[in-house]
Amino acid sequence: MPSCPCESGLTYARCCEPWHRGSQRLQAPTAEALMRSRYSAFVLDELSYLRDTWHPDTRPTQLDPNPADLKWLGLQIKQHIQQDAEHASVEFVARYRQAGRATRLHEISRFLRVDGHWLYLDGEHR
Repeated sequence: MPSCPCESGLTYARCCEPWHRGSQRLQAPTAEALMRSRYSAFVLDELSYLRDTWHPDTRPTQLDPNPADLKWLGLQIKQHIQQDAEHASVEFVARYRQAGRATRLHEISRFLRVDGHWLYLDGEHR
């Protein structure tokens, strides 16, 4: 079984896939779980999941699939802070290579819980 792209150490079927598909879709229990599932969705081009987990106030009008020359290399969660029942932040570093050039995306993402579901609000690049 393939390992999950989010590097949790679990298989995709036991980690992010339930949030992407099926009866648990969009029900990640924590902001960190949502962050991991969104990274996996970026890797796997699960664009509808990304749109559905993006807060409507900040959601882009269009998401494009990964360019052919882009390869996601890994995710490191540095910190997860739960401010209260509806607010959380996750600091992470995602690595990718595009056109032979390696890049690190270091961000502190803000999440809101709306109607019982965590949503990505925005992020501050580091």
